[in-house]
Amino acid sequence: MTSQRSGRQAAVLVTILVAAACRGAEAPAIGAHPLPADHAAQVQAWRDKHDRDYRRDWVSIANLHFLENGSHTVGSDAGNAIVVPHVPPLIGTLVVAVGKVTFEPKAGVAISQGDQPVTSTVVLRGGETRPRELVVGKVRLEIHESGKRYSLRVRDPDGEWAQKFLGFSWFPIDASYRVVGRFIRDPEPKKLSVLNTFEDEDTYTTEGVVEFTLHGQTLRLRPFTTRPKRFYFVFRDASGGHETYKTARFLYADLLDDGAAVLDFNEAYNPPCAFNPYTTCPIPLRENILPVKVLAGEKAYPVEVALPSVGR
Repeated sequence: MTSQRSGRQAAVLVTILVAAACRGAEAPAIGAHPLPADHAAQVQAWRDKHDRDYRRDWVSIANLHFLENGSHTVGSDAGNAIVVPHVPPLIGTLVVAVGKVTFEPKAGVAISQGDQPVTSTVVLRGGETRPRELVVGKVRLEIHESGKRYSLRVRDPDGEWAQKFLGFSWFPIDASYRVVGRFIRDPEPKKLSVLNTFEDEDTYTTEGVVEFTLHGQTLRLRPFTTRPKRFYFVFRDASGGHETYKTARFLYADLLDDGAAVLDFNEAYNPPCAFNPYTTCPIPLRENILPVKVLAGEKAYPVEVALPSVGR
């Protein structure tokens, strides 16, 4: 009799412990991270800043020149290896070697890097120096990596793609698309090779998944970690190719001290490849393709932009 009672007590204790563990694994209560009273104003301020930043840094991209090893002259003259409109006929020479890209300026051409004039050879990629763009008038030049390939990225506010940009369009701000998720950490961080839109593989760090409930359905997304406690989500949902961009959308969130992450899909936005063919954007992981429509954040760009064949 005593043995049976002890057995029942042990079973009850196990049940209580399991139930407690399950409660501890649940997503944090929304009350722990309540909707701010000025939520709509915060989202609108974020969208306004996104508009300014993207018009400056991504709408202005005018070309992407993939680079082979060797020397490449750069300038507006048609005889250059790399033709860049709206700069002097010859501005200098790019020298590409394994793991390193340098730039040799043409004497007398006004080129700057940061707030310093460039008058001698500078390292643009490789070595210990932090990569910085070259500025020639309104045109900005930088070395971009797609997988293992180098390219010269050209930004020009007077370029063709900047001039014909059609703007951003958004769904109305909807507080129901602001969710509090729970971060479920992997046993250890790992590196993933992720295919991009130019069919190159880029490497990202991931540390786990974020589980959340959206409109009554439990979902998970795997973010990349861009810096400690900062999450970068690349996802697609059932609205992709219809109401939203067909390839992916991006969203950022912070990992909070209690293990929660606030995902506000009102701030989900299109990657630059939605409106500019000279950008390289990651393709969502299979586990980041949601089976539901997320009708929040940025809508599909009005026209389809095809990727160029250059460098592919």
